[in-house]
Amino acid sequence: MNKKFANLQLHQMDLSLTKLRNTRPPNRPGNGWVKAIRESLGMSASALARKLGVTPASITKLEKAEADEKITLASLRKLASALDCELQYTLVPRKSLEKILEDRAITVARERLRPISHSMSLEDQSVDKSASQKQLQLLAKEILDGPRRNLW
Repeated sequence: MNKKFANLQLHQMDLSLTKLRNTRPPNRPGNGWVKAIRESLGMSASALARKLGVTPASITKLEKAEADEKITLASLRKLASALDCELQYTLVPRKSLEKILEDRAITVARERLRPISHSMSLEDQSVDKSASQKQLQLLAKEILDGPRRNLW
């Protein structure tokens, strides 16, 4: 993937995720969404089981699995469909993807400069803080301009 396309993809992904990052979804009910919605609809576990072609005991197990965060996405998708719901599954970064890359580049640059800085200080050749900061920023930019796989 060329750099321009990668940057465009990053920007578009960031743009679409920004809307989600600024939106807080409702808290998951303690017993899970499936059971909460099923009960809100007045639907018995047996009725949901019939729609899915499984036993009522299977519904109970699936609802417990959801509440315990052990359910598979495939199972959750089937349950959602049977409840006439849409499964929305999204990873929402805590900060922009560009910021994640910038922060990672700084971390990698700091790791690369640490041994050099240590050796120079042992030889009483340490540079002042502003020069070190500038060196860190330049290396971070160089890392960011290179292949992204070098960040990880």
